[in-house]
Amino acid sequence: MNIGIVGLGLIGGSIGLDLRTLGYRVLGVSRREKTCQKALALGAVDEASLDLSLLSIADVIFICTPIAVIIPTLEELIPFLSPTTILTDVGSVKVPIVEAVFQVWPNFVGGHPMAGKAENGIEVAQLGLFQNRPYVLTPTENTPLESIEKVEAIARMLKSKVYFCDPDEHDRAVAWISHLPVMASASLILACMSETNPTVFKLAQDLASSGFRDTSRVGGGNPELGLMMAKYNRLEVLRSLYSFREQIDQFIQQIEQEDWQTLEEKLSSTEQNRKLFL
Repeated sequence: MNIGIVGLGLIGGSIGLDLRTLGYRVLGVSRREKTCQKALALGAVDEASLDLSLLSIADVIFICTPIAVIIPTLEELIPFLSPTTILTDVGSVKVPIVEAVFQVWPNFVGGHPMAGKAENGIEVAQLGLFQNRPYVLTPTENTPLESIEKVEAIARMLKSKVYFCDPDEHDRAVAWISHLPVMASASLILACMSETNPTVFKLAQDLASSGFRDTSRVGGGNPELGLMMAKYNRLEVLRSLYSFREQIDQFIQQIEQEDWQTLEEKLSSTEQNRKLFL
């Protein structure tokens, strides 16, 4: 089976590395010649090109581009596809992508491998990135069963934990556990930057350790990812932010009123409930 990958970054490169070790022929396309050469040197692809026509012989194609260019990429890709070509993506938002792609290419299985690093790019692609990580598939009632089964089989070959759900369920769930944390983490960094006393600001920088590192990590990541989450999952991100703001307001009220009992009860609750998500 020939596998096509559009977008040779961390995710696309890691998919290529894994699938090549499993005996698949991997064809990669990137916007930059330098990226193509790096992917070849790393062994992430068998062939690489700037030209989408390379993928005309691919049986399954992974679109691993940023969310904003998934649809434009697909429109450019369509002239080179055979009617049986299966398309899938790796975007962190599903509703707008699934709806738009299905209008022009019904043989599409929405996908979201939930694995990554703080760094981006083909240079940090790695074998086993998806092992024991969630891989969400969001087929609709109109998605061909054979296509679903093939993409699921590949996801399982990556040793991922495969989950199925509706696109809207996916977007609401990831807003809570992925998109909201980015906004909350970014808010923490911005709040710290608001300190106006230079001595205190420098001291805070010097004292920042594991607690700050852990809570600020996703807020200090690629700004394009955060923007795309907010733009393409707008309603669910807003829903989660409204709830988050309500919780912050309650903390403020309890501290202002010195309601230590209620605050302790709330923190005891979060201590227990965090375990439900990890």
